[in-house]
Amino acid sequence: MVRRGCGREVAEVTVSAFTPLPLAEGWGEGMAEAYIVDWLNLIGRWTHLVTGIAWIGASFYFVWLDNHLEPPKQQTDIERGVGGEVWSVHGGGFYHAQKFAGTPPFLPETLHWFKWEAYSTWLSGIFLLALIYWYRAEIYLIDSGVAEIGKVPAILIGVATLVIGWLAYDRLCKSPLGSDDRKLAIALFVFISIAAWVL
Repeated sequence: MVRRGCGREVAEVTVSAFTPLPLAEGWGEGMAEAYIVDWLNLIGRWTHLVTGIAWIGASFYFVWLDNHLEPPKQQTDIERGVGGEVWSVHGGGFYHAQKFAGTPPFLPETLHWFKWEAYSTWLSGIFLLALIYWYRAEIYLIDSGVAEIGKVPAILIGVATLVIGWLAYDRLCKSPLGSDDRKLAIALFVFISIAAWVL
């Protein structure tokens, strides 16, 4: 049985069901920023992971090549400066890789340079560093229980640490310690321990 006025009441209920509910005070502020940061974080992490795998895979492949090189069999290859070669098969195809002992007499127009794997890994890593630790320095970089410093000084300290660390590492490698892996490792351990204590 339909009572009079029921249609109007249903209509009112239907309208109210499609009317946005009032949000609580403060809710939704910064939500767009949070979504953007989350997506950038996700894209950065996957890019860093995939490019890192490509970089390490390429490095392992060339290490394998260097460890399996054999002296060239053809006299013409020796005269061209070939220092080693390796034959391999993969996916039904045969490959003949040669490594020159020095600079080859000429280079082809198309030279495949395995560099973008490393560059992309480094760039995506710096992107993640900036996004996670610098953009949200007050959460991940600053410990108020250790030191009360602002966001900008904390970021500058982080950048300076990277620059000074790289310069110190480069200097140590070029010093007499660089010719002895054990002494270099001890020097680096001492340097890192001092830096960690200071920071």
